[in-house]
Amino acid sequence: MKIVSGLAVFLIAALHAGFLTLEMFFWDHPVGRKIFAMTAEQSANTAVLAANQGLYNGFLAAGLLWGLIARKRDVEIFFLLCVIVAGVFGAATAKPTILLTQALPGAIALALLLVAGGARK
Repeated sequence: MKIVSGLAVFLIAALHAGFLTLEMFFWDHPVGRKIFAMTAEQSANTAVLAANQGLYNGFLAAGLLWGLIARKRDVEIFFLLCVIVAGVFGAATAKPTILLTQALPGAIALALLLVAGGARK
């Protein structure tokens, strides 16, 4: 179970690294505009905000990877809680589907981590 929970935490970190890439580097490109259903003008006007948001997603990914590498369960729990809170807030303020793409996967990974218990050795 500890391997499964570690894999889940890694997948959440990878998801947030993907968010970083999309928001920092592809927001104002056709791929970003298609994913977020924006016009070129909309993406150009919001690119700086998206890059900032992407940076925060990168910090979430880095924290989760730190927890995995250092085998610090409390760090993993903290950053998964951050992922969940950010997802709930994003769903409430920006787009409801963020609940499914960010908060739910984070909650599943947290549940797996808590069920696995103890530090990974």
